[in-house]
Amino acid sequence: MVINMAIHVGLIGIGNIASMLVQAIEYYKRTGSTKGLIHHNIDGYKISDIEIVYAIDISKYKVGRDLSEAIFAPPNLVPRLVDLPETGVIVRMGKILDGVASYMMEDFAPLNSNEPSKDLLVKEIRENDLDMLINLLPVGSFYATRFYAKVAAEAGISFINCIPEFIASNDIFKEIFYGKRALLLGDDIKGQLGATIVHRTLASLITWRGASIIESYQLNVGGNSDFKNMTDHSRLYSKHISKTMAVASTQPDPNKILRKIYAGPSGYIPFLGNKKVAYIYILAKAFMEMPVKIDLKLEVDDKAMATAVLVDVIRLAKVLMEKEVYGCPPWASAPYFKYPPLPISSDVAALHKLYEELDRLGISISPRYIEPY
Repeated sequence: MVINMAIHVGLIGIGNIASMLVQAIEYYKRTGSTKGLIHHNIDGYKISDIEIVYAIDISKYKVGRDLSEAIFAPPNLVPRLVDLPETGVIVRMGKILDGVASYMMEDFAPLNSNEPSKDLLVKEIRENDLDMLINLLPVGSFYATRFYAKVAAEAGISFINCIPEFIASNDIFKEIFYGKRALLLGDDIKGQLGATIVHRTLASLITWRGASIIESYQLNVGGNSDFKNMTDHSRLYSKHISKTMAVASTQPDPNKILRKIYAGPSGYIPFLGNKKVAYIYILAKAFMEMPVKIDLKLEVDDKAMATAVLVDVIRLAKVLMEKEVYGCPPWASAPYFKYPPLPISSDVAALHKLYEELDRLGISISPRYIEPY
């Protein structure tokens, strides 16, 4: 097999994460820095090997524009962090379906234009020699996510599902991707040091130290279009499941504690912009059933946290396809997603399993943060 050291990526949804990703690739390429990256090198691939060569959106402010301009179009809020040259990638019109909620019409400003068929997108993907499609659609895009997942499978490429629609955890989609010799990773990307990973770590620590959780909640507020989109609770069903199960799965009996845990978006505060503020509360019982209460406030740039994980997942998807790993290997998703195909109680165990499987496949990764068992 001839290995192409460039990773050709297509983006579905040119929002704030897309803006951060495009700028991050340029930043790390120019500086040569590895600061802030989780893994610097995955089987020879660096972040500078990632190339965005295809982009899809539905906004009149983005479709038809060079990607370097489209990532700063409204309602995006990520500032201009790097001076970008023109990419030559012109954002094409996508399929709307349920990607735009009725109350988000003004924000997302869908273009009145012909929408592509699945066959046309598959043809374009092959012409652009894509390795993967990354789903960055708004939360609640049930039908749109499934449409693009089928496009990726038909084209025989990887599909990275960054949003809380249950694709990688769906047995039908697992079979479709395996049968098409394609790769599926998801669902709902974790942040590098986001609310979910911090909440999970605290919950795991409580269990490791012999205590038990009585009740817990995680409340998140932010000011970007993601949080505005999620003010409609009808679009939040899968998001609440994803975030709540991510915490509950750290406990010995997740189903028993599930009704005592709440995690999810709780408010839209415009002036916060891309800053996400999370409030995490845990009540536990420890030695001699003495209570322990944890109240924590976390402030992060929501899109930087997601992108730090995404640049790992992109490179992982590339090397797994090179090794002819198809379908949806649960160990590949577990360290990076809130709702992987098989929930795992410990993020440390998830990382151990990832390293173990990569060793088995002869795939190098560095740095390693934990030693093999």
